[in-house]
Amino acid sequence: MSYDATTLWGIVLAVGVLTLALRLSFILLFGRVDDVPTRVERTLELVPAAVLAALVVPAVVALDTSLSLVAEPAKVVAAVVAAGVAWRTENVLATIAVGMGVLWLVGAVV
Repeated sequence: MSYDATTLWGIVLAVGVLTLALRLSFILLFGRVDDVPTRVERTLELVPAAVLAALVVPAVVALDTSLSLVAEPAKVVAAVVAAGVAWRTENVLATIAVGMGVLWLVGAVV
């Protein structure tokens, strides 16, 4: 399936307009709402953890073409140790430093 240049630019423009409208709707909505409902606040508190997981997990494990999980042992060990450090210390710098150190150490040993 192939598209001509005009169709592709039309798709890019439509997706851009939809994305802008979606972002603008949140700005306009929260400008008109005095109090954010508690349920929404509790849900929004989970967004950073979800975004971080969405960024980190694909770097540690991935699906191959046969839909089986593929992971490098050094990355898995470093991720588990870093998760433990994050849970115990709640310190971002300590988590990054320990995770990178463990990744380097396990990568050098294995």
